[in-house]
Amino acid sequence: MKKGLIGVQMSTIAPNKMPRFDAFESMQKLTDLGYHCIEISQVPMTPENVAGFRKAIDELGMKVSSCTASVAPMVPGMPGEFLSNPDDFKKIVEDCRTLDCDMLRIGMLPMTCMGSYQKAMDFAKEADEMAARLKEEGIDLYYHNHHVEFVRYDGKYLLDIIKDNTKNIGFELDTHWIHRGGEEPVSFIKKYAGRIRLLHLKDYRIGEVKMPEGPFDAKTFMDAFTGAVQFAEVGEGTLPIKACIEAGLEGGSEYFLIEQDDCYGRDPFESLKISRDNLIKMGFADWFEL
Repeated sequence: MKKGLIGVQMSTIAPNKMPRFDAFESMQKLTDLGYHCIEISQVPMTPENVAGFRKAIDELGMKVSSCTASVAPMVPGMPGEFLSNPDDFKKIVEDCRTLDCDMLRIGMLPMTCMGSYQKAMDFAKEADEMAARLKEEGIDLYYHNHHVEFVRYDGKYLLDIIKDNTKNIGFELDTHWIHRGGEEPVSFIKKYAGRIRLLHLKDYRIGEVKMPEGPFDAKTFMDAFTGAVQFAEVGEGTLPIKACIEAGLEGGSEYFLIEQDDCYGRDPFESLKISRDNLIKMGFADWFEL
């Protein structure tokens, strides 16, 4: 029976969320939980971290499905490695080869492109041209959606416009952000069949509205009210995760990556254990093995 591989998006346990981060030790913890696949994001690709991930591949049997890259800075002057820089392009490709990885993904379009149809289209054109260059290196480029791409221009979602005006980039669809953008995830995933190799498994829930003690104004109330929308462990929210996975597999997705942007005080590894257990209950136990 055809199956995919379930893994972890590293942003869930990124260095800025951990008291101490060591790439290899983190991979050990993931394999102890039964995970054997990761997508690298929000982890600086220093020589030490790259070496740690390589060690995990060699000694733990970890698979790196994809790494993260940006075409240009999220905001002007922001530090980082960018595909538009020739030296950075070379390093990014070398890192992928070191980690036996043939996919890169763009986490988001630059903030400077939001709110402008023309700037978004300019970004899409540049990303598509970069994807063509990466294909020559044996690497596929994918674009990850949030809810902001569900803004409409002339009645059409920006994400659909990008899809219809590019031919080299694929799409890494995110179940939570599709829902948050106002669409039903299963049917939307089916619409992108043939353009996906990566799918983010991210659940959605409404938490309790907790008001701060003491006097508060209307803004404080609205922040608490809208803040009830939460990221959830897979299977602990309201999304049809099993159907999303099945639609993704049918549409060509190979990797199904658990991501939880915020664990709300719970240890991220505990959240990943809960997600794993729920996915096993859904019938995906063999999807954790290479």
